[in-house]
Amino acid sequence: MGGLFGVVSKNDCVNDLFFGTDYHSHLGTRRGGLAVKNPEGFIRYIHNIENAQFRSKFELDIQKMKGNKGIGIISDYEDQPLFIRSHLGKYALVTVGVIKNADELVKNFFDKKMLHFSEMRGGEVNPTELTAALIDQEPTFEEGIQKAQEVIEGSCSLLLLTDTGVYAARDRLGRTPVVIGEKEGSYAVTLETCAFPNLGFEITQYLGPGEIVFITEEGIEQKKPPEEKMQICGFLWVYYGYPASSYEGINVEHVRNKCGATLAKNDSIEIDMVAGIPDSGIGHGLGYASEARIPFKRPFVKYTPTWPRSFMPQDQTIRDLVAKMKLIPIKELIQGKRVLFCEDSIVRGTQLKDTIQRLYDFGAVEVHMRPACPPLTHGCKFLNFSRSRSELDLAARTAIKEIEGDDSKDLEEYSRTGSEKYKAMIDQIRKRLKLTTLKYQRLEDLIEAIGLPKEKVCTYCWDGFDLK
Repeated sequence: MGGLFGVVSKNDCVNDLFFGTDYHSHLGTRRGGLAVKNPEGFIRYIHNIENAQFRSKFELDIQKMKGNKGIGIISDYEDQPLFIRSHLGKYALVTVGVIKNADELVKNFFDKKMLHFSEMRGGEVNPTELTAALIDQEPTFEEGIQKAQEVIEGSCSLLLLTDTGVYAARDRLGRTPVVIGEKEGSYAVTLETCAFPNLGFEITQYLGPGEIVFITEEGIEQKKPPEEKMQICGFLWVYYGYPASSYEGINVEHVRNKCGATLAKNDSIEIDMVAGIPDSGIGHGLGYASEARIPFKRPFVKYTPTWPRSFMPQDQTIRDLVAKMKLIPIKELIQGKRVLFCEDSIVRGTQLKDTIQRLYDFGAVEVHMRPACPPLTHGCKFLNFSRSRSELDLAARTAIKEIEGDDSKDLEEYSRTGSEKYKAMIDQIRKRLKLTTLKYQRLEDLIEAIGLPKEKVCTYCWDGFDLK
């Protein structure tokens, strides 16, 4: 998905910018970039971080960087920050999100014989460059940012670094969080609030949907008030968000514990232990074990020093290899046991199927699975979680196709917990994964665990609801 971080300070900001950006490395991305502004001008560095940690790539660069304002990015795949020179002046820009109508927007520019765009690998236009082009059509930065938010289909949160400060804007429906923090002499803006505590920042403001602010050394000026409608991604609490982060004032790990507890309340299975698929399944598993009063154990441990998150590589074979190699089984905890695993979700199920088989190979007599969210029946069209995903590869959609004989377009009954079609779909997934039992979280229970009204949470991937 990507993550962004920015700082404006009365003193040098590079140390805070470096570590604040690094705290977004868990988002499983491919490029890292930093840009700072000082009296001599802009300084920028961008590196490929597919096979190396962000810190190791930038630790020499930051010794050459000085400035009291800067922005950083962990990007899905495109080079950022971009340096732009337009009638608005010189600036640097980073974005997080996805532009689903990019081809249409580019065609509109070409039809008017305006601009040209540099192509990235694969022939795609850099979405940050496209966002800059949209901003530059208007007379001011705030008007340009607002216009870009209005015409982009998908989502786009951004930081824009100028000579005098940083513009911060949250996407129109607030699908991704943007949070302001303060400490003496400095202001920071982040996607993940886990970046704040160790840098000494305190959360002072969660930007609302579509809100735009301008940050200088002297304070924060609102340039556009927030919109009423919000659709923050519910999957942030389930999986992508970091446990120490909070969105809308609601902590990720706390929600995961509540999800696990609810799964246990709705269960009556006899088992020997509860476990969580590392890492994001652990919080859910701890909540289940605490509520059920059943021991929580680690029959798999994750080898973290060298293996990246398994969804990062584009090739499925490599993803499966990474998923296997990073989880090391402990036979003494598995053999002869009835094991219940909590997992954040079942997406394709390809890696999970191998993990389940390995449990049986090491002597498990029963393997039960409790995903912390409902079945994923729709591919996300609002955020850039996985560029290789086809929604027809989703485990739920594969099961539906096996039941119907083709790709059914009538997904409402399959998304409704307790319906006959829902039960058939779950059983089909269970049999394909060779699970003893499989029981998903109900959507209403997930929403209750998050603690926001359903109309403020994007649930599209689970029930297909799209708030236009």
